[in-house]
Amino acid sequence: MLHTQRSYGGSCVAPHHLAASAGRDVLKQGGNAVEAMVAAAAAIAVVYPHMNALGGDGFWLIHEPGKAPVAIDACGPAAQLANRDFYAGESQIPERGPKAALTMAGTISGWQEALNVAAGWGKALPLPTLLADAIRHADEGIAVSQSQETLTAKHLERLSQSPGFSDALLLNGQVPREGERLRQPRLANTLKRLAIAGLDDFYRGELAASMAKDLEALGSPLRLDDFHAYRAQQVTPLHVQLNDATLYNLPAPTQGMASLMILGIYERIKAAEPNGFDHLHGLIEAT
Repeated sequence: MLHTQRSYGGSCVAPHHLAASAGRDVLKQGGNAVEAMVAAAAAIAVVYPHMNALGGDGFWLIHEPGKAPVAIDACGPAAQLANRDFYAGESQIPERGPKAALTMAGTISGWQEALNVAAGWGKALPLPTLLADAIRHADEGIAVSQSQETLTAKHLERLSQSPGFSDALLLNGQVPREGERLRQPRLANTLKRLAIAGLDDFYRGELAASMAKDLEALGSPLRLDDFHAYRAQQVTPLHVQLNDATLYNLPAPTQGMASLMILGIYERIKAAEPNGFDHLHGLIEAT
């Protein structure tokens, strides 16, 4: 059976309970849904470091009752120097290492753009409040999850070739075991800087200058100009009209179009009941 969870006080969902708790606590303090999501996103980058990071991308769909949904594309472009000349002598762009770090991280700019969208919803909570749980977990340490141990061990040989990986995500040079405490002091300092200086510091402040210098020294094509040039953008979301609802998702570079096409086709199949044979067969056919 499929059950829909309902709440009058709001809810927050994340792949790790500490990230969900960070979002829930923001709601309890009077924060809005966007602020809760920023808190959860910051926390997940700390407590689930093998799956999420501040150096990634982000995509937002925000719906304010009575208004059209807003979509935010926070997927950073390739560095200006990431061209044929830069990769001369390579048979392909490397999968790991400095030369693989060729796109701008869009996540933090996406947070800022989402907060801009929510700016008129009432009194905003300060950034130190939104990032407090993430900072605390990075400072005090997290209990390593089973999936983090498993994936770290599986990819250790390749990951160890990336500068800084061992210092940040191994314990005394060894794969951290499930339940062991992993502290991330440098990540904590980055989050503290963002809380004090503002999210834009990631692109146009001291953090940007520091990261650009390190990336260039390591051999990445990213430069300070790439940081300065980037801002997340609001885009028009795609939609499909079903019998009982209108579904929205983002355009490329996401899989939004494919997901909407699958659901549009699936509705025509009209499976008799969820989780039955017709339901599963219909999803496979639609996909």
